[in-house]
Amino acid sequence: MTQQQMPDPLPRCGWCGADPAYTAYHDEEWGVPSRDDRHLFEMLILEGAQAGLSWSTILRKREAYRLAYDGFDPRAVAAYGPERLEAQMQDPGIVRNRLKVAAAVANARAFLEVQREFGSFATYLWAFVGDRPRVERRRTLADVPSVSPEAQALSRDLLRRGFKFVGPTIIYAFMQAVGMVDDHVDTCWRRIMAP
Repeated sequence: MTQQQMPDPLPRCGWCGADPAYTAYHDEEWGVPSRDDRHLFEMLILEGAQAGLSWSTILRKREAYRLAYDGFDPRAVAAYGPERLEAQMQDPGIVRNRLKVAAAVANARAFLEVQREFGSFATYLWAFVGDRPRVERRRTLADVPSVSPEAQALSRDLLRRGFKFVGPTIIYAFMQAVGMVDDHVDTCWRRIMAP
């Protein structure tokens, strides 16, 4: 057996399975605190696109989303007009749901307003968790909730500001993805290796 064929000995959160793209996402990105506005915008759009679908579906389409949404540049996305939205509805690389495609544009516009008000989206966002990640202790996947009081508060405020596809469950998944909440289970190597 070659090194590449050897089974991966690292224990992980059970949701990521054995798919190499999924394990890379788990190992390198999920739960890692992000304060990069472009990354935060990307994850907000992708989490909204994931509503009703599996994350693995969106992960497989991530590169196509980057192309379709100009590298997740919120200024570019905010300027999209009807022709661009119609072109995206024909793009097989992304989820072609008219409401989700339109929501990306609405979210880009609302995102820019938040940046203007707070100086950065990260400043606004991280205030909902006291400006530091909430590290939770989860024995098993069954202990990981789908929503939290912070996610509910953030969801309400985002909706008030005109964001779409930002219900509390989507926002909790977003908070996990960008490291505002660290929900790696206790047996996961990311938890075991944490300082």
